Amino acid sequence: MAEPIRIVAALIRNEEGRVLLVRKRGTASFMQPGGKRDPGEDDVTALTRELTEELGCRVVARSVAALGTFECQAANEIDRRVEAAVYAVDVTGAVAARAEIDEIVWIDPAAPGEIDLAPLTRDHVLPLARP
Repeated sequence: MAEPIRIVAALIRNEEGRVLLVRKRGTASFMQPGGKRDPGEDDVTALTRELTEELGCRVVARSVAALGTFECQAANEIDRRVEAAVYAVDVTGAVAARAEIDEIVWIDPAAPGEIDLAPLTRDHVLPLARP
């Protein structure tokens, strides 16, 4: 079996407790923003870079809190698994879809509605975000 895709991912909530999800270009599933580490990057450096590239916002350094590492089916590669280090973070600056992001949504983690969710988001992250 292939090695899992190793990523970092962010749980970002707004003032109303809604969770930010993104949909990457050419995909159907919504997921946490984040991505793969570049060589030599630690988790926080990689997550900060990814959020700036994908959303144009900045991580509030003192807000970073590790939530755990989770493994599950990859959303966009049928025969692969993803291993995600997930962090709760606050961000500053306007949030907008950039780079490979086609769409962003803010959802109620307790009632996401009829939206295609990545397994990591559905099975691990949203349960952590529920009140």
